[in-house]
Amino acid sequence: MSHPHSDAVKAFLLDLQDRICAALEGADGDGRFVEDAWQREAGGGGRSRVLSNGAVFEQAGVNFSHVHGDALPASATAHRPELAGRRFEAMGVSLVIHPHNPHVPTSHANVRFFIAEKAGEAPVWWFGGGFDLTPFYPVREDVVHWHTVARDLCAPFGPEVYPRYKKWCDEYFYLKHRNEARGVGGLFFDDLNEWGFDQSFAFMQAVGNGYLDAYLPIVQARKDTTWGTRERQFQLYRRGRYVEFNLVWDRGTLFGLQSGGRTESILMSMPPLVRWEYGYQPEPGSAEALLYTDFLPPHDWV
Repeated sequence: MSHPHSDAVKAFLLDLQDRICAALEGADGDGRFVEDAWQREAGGGGRSRVLSNGAVFEQAGVNFSHVHGDALPASATAHRPELAGRRFEAMGVSLVIHPHNPHVPTSHANVRFFIAEKAGEAPVWWFGGGFDLTPFYPVREDVVHWHTVARDLCAPFGPEVYPRYKKWCDEYFYLKHRNEARGVGGLFFDDLNEWGFDQSFAFMQAVGNGYLDAYLPIVQARKDTTWGTRERQFQLYRRGRYVEFNLVWDRGTLFGLQSGGRTESILMSMPPLVRWEYGYQPEPGSAEALLYTDFLPPHDWV
C-alpha cells in the first residue's frame, strides 16, 4: 500500500475512537459517552462523543470527523498555497479530557490525515497529530512516564523522531501572548509524508495507540488524591490558558471553523467551567508556583 489509501485510514480512526471511548469509560467507572452523529452540508460528517459529569472526568470529548469539499478554507491555502483549486478530504480523531480532580492533568490528543487532489496531478497528502499533557499540580514521575511512552513509540521510526516532535510540541503549544507553555508537552507532528504512505500511516497509528498508554496510568495514580477549594480555583484559573490557546493560536480550531465544520464539535475542547483573575501571581514556593518554575519551561524529561 504505497499510494494514499484514505479508506484504511478512516477504518483505523473509527476503531481508535471506539477503543479510546471504551477505555475512558472503564477508567471513569460511572460516566458514559453520548454520541452525536452529524452531517456537514458541504460534504462529510462525523461522530462527536461527550462524557459529562462522570466520577473522574468532568468532561471528556472524543470526536471523529471526515469532511470533504471542492475548495479549501483560507487558513489552509495560506499555509500551503499549492493546495488552491484542489478538492480536499480531511479526517481525524481529536480528544480533550478535563478531569474533576485538579491533581489529574488535562490531556489532549489528535491524529489526522489530509489529501488534496486535482485531475492530472499527483495528490498532495500528509499525516499530523500528537498528544500533550496539561497538569495543574504536576508530579515529576507522571511527566517522565508521559514522555517515556512518547519516546518509546517514536523509537522504531528513528532516533531523531522523538527529539524533533517533542521540540515541535513545546513550540506549538506555547501562548506567545503570555510567554508561557500551555503544559508539559509531548509530541506534535504535521505535514508528514516524506516516509511514504505506509510508514507515515504506521507512525500516525503508533501515536494514536500510544495515547492511552501514556495517560491512563496517570489517571489511576492521581484520581483519588485529596483536593479542596484552593486546588479547584487554581485548576479553573489554569483552564483559562487552555481556552486562550485554542481560540487564539490553534490551527485546527481555525481550520474547522473556516471550513464550515460543526461548531459544537470544534469547541468541544473547551472546559465546562473556567475562570480568569486579573494579575494573578502564585505565592512564591507554593505548589502552584512550582508549576510555573519547574514544569512549564521546556525540559528534557527522558
